[in-house]
Parts: sequence; C-alpha cells; structure tokens
Amino acid sequence: MSFAEIPLSGRIRAIVRQAWGVELGGDARRLYGGEESAAYHVNDTSGAGSPRAVVVRVGPHWRTSEEAEWCHAVARCAARGGLAEAVVPLRTPEGRTVVRAEGRPVSLWPYVEGGWAGETDARQAERAARLLARLHRALSGAVVPGRPVVADLTVGLRGEVAYAHPALRDPELDAWLAAFSRGARREHPLHGDYYHGNLLVDAHGRLVAVLDWDEALVAPPEVELAGAALEFSGEFGDDWAACRRFVDAYLAEGGTVEELDDTDMAQLMRHRLRREAAAYTSAVARGVSHDAEDIDYHERRMAAFASLRP
Repeated sequence: MSFAEIPLSGRIRAIVRQAWGVELGGDARRLYGGEESAAYHVNDTSGAGSPRAVVVRVGPHWRTSEEAEWCHAVARCAARGGLAEAVVPLRTPEGRTVVRAEGRPVSLWPYVEGGWAGETDARQAERAARLLARLHRALSGAVVPGRPVVADLTVGLRGEVAYAHPALRDPELDAWLAAFSRGARREHPLHGDYYHGNLLVDAHGRLVAVLDWDEALVAPPEVELAGAALEFSGEFGDDWAACRRFVDAYLAEGGTVEELDDTDMAQLMRHRLRREAAAYTSAVARGVSHDAEDIDYHERRMAAFASLRP
C-alpha cells in the first residue's frame, strides 16, 4: 500500500510553534499508515519537566481547513458524548484545530501508545463492534452544521449518481439505495472510516483510541455498520458468518441501528465498495500510479462488489 510522502519540514515545525506554542524537539517518527495524510510522533519540549509526546498531522493540499475543522468537531462531539477512546485535536489559543503550512492543513494531537487493531482477529472484531456501538450512541444526539465539503460516502447514497465505468453501473443498487435513504429511521454524525487502521490497541489487547476523523459525515448509522462489518471480516465479504457476528455484537451492545438484515448489509457494503472503486478509477484517470498491492486490492474489492449482489 502506498502512503503519502509528506515531510515534517522546518517550516511546518515553525508554524506549529507559532500556532500552538509547541516546540517540536528532536527527531520526528513517521507513524505507520496515511494514504492522504502523514502523522509524526514528536516530543513537545516547550514546557518544564519531561517532554510531552504529541502527534503532528499534515494533510493533503486539497483538503480545506473548514472541512478538517468540521471533522474535528465531530470527534469532539464523540468525546463529549462519553466516548473516552475518541482522540480529539488540540486547540490553538484562538480555538482553532487547523492551521495552514505549505498549503496543507496541519493539526496537533495527543499521542496515544498502541498498535493497529487486528482486522481478522475474532476477539478484536467483537471489541471493535461494541466500540462502534458506543461511538454511535455518543454521536446520536450531536447537532452539527452541514459538512462544508460533501463526504464521499454520501455520494450516490440516494441513488442519484450515474457511474461512467461499466463495472460500477447497477440500476438495481441505485434504486435500492434511494428507497433505503427515503426510509432511513435516523441520521447522525458518523466516524466515516471505521476500520482496523483507525483504531489503536494497547499491550493488553484493549481498544484505546479511535483516530482519523477526516471522513466524518452525517448519514444513517447502518451505512457505517455495514462497512465496518466488511472491514473486520476479511475485507472482501467472503466470510459472511464473520460479518454477521460483527453486526450481532454491535446490536448486543446497543448501538443506534436497531436491525440490519443480510440484504441491507450486502447492499450497503456494495455502496462502500463502489465509492472506493470510483475514487480509484478517478485517480487512474488523473495519472496516479498504483503499485501491485494496490491493484490487487482494488481488483479483489471489485470482485466483492459483484459477488455480494443479493
């Protein structure tokens, strides 16, 4: 998988010092992951006593500060709603969570020790499902303004998008999504990219952090539940029993989704897969190159899009 190559330059360090009053001392360690953004573990040496570990996150040029601030506000809503695992950005003295440096959005976060959650570990999957239920409860009463930039996962959710690529055309799915959206019981803010790479596990196997809120959106919670079930059951929809166990654990924990049958789950998974594929084909059209691992992953996800058709 290709990760964003964005250095933590001297200019970015200086902007962080000016905006937050944080002196980034010593070497910076690039944290694993980040297809669009790069995150660095650095020590804040500005205070007295032992240095404080922080994370500097540098985003892509095209992401606006307004969009990033909105997503950060959703993270704060989750924390205020009682989700202790929600990692929220640090504010500047003026109350901002984003500054621009070298044309990129830069944010500062507390550092949380941990590693990525296992994507196929059955125990971790159950814990992730129960954490998602608590996340949804924490966000269920949040009231936020409209998202400044439309979230990709909401595109086509009402069956309104015409896909140019033949493999992505599916009028039956379009009609199903339109009917689902009209009949949705509720909508509220969601994390938007709930998968193992955005969760941290401590040395005891406990889920301790929910990271990366860049894809936050407002939508029916079934959309996120189905996508998460796909991610925590092998990513390609070929272990339906594991998908079902994830959903059942979420329901047992009392999430905001009341029920999710197999057809709904499959169609919402396919919506996510189609949005990913549309982004991939758009990137190819722009001249973006992908390595062999990226190509294989895309082809397997496309196969899942077809095989999951009810």
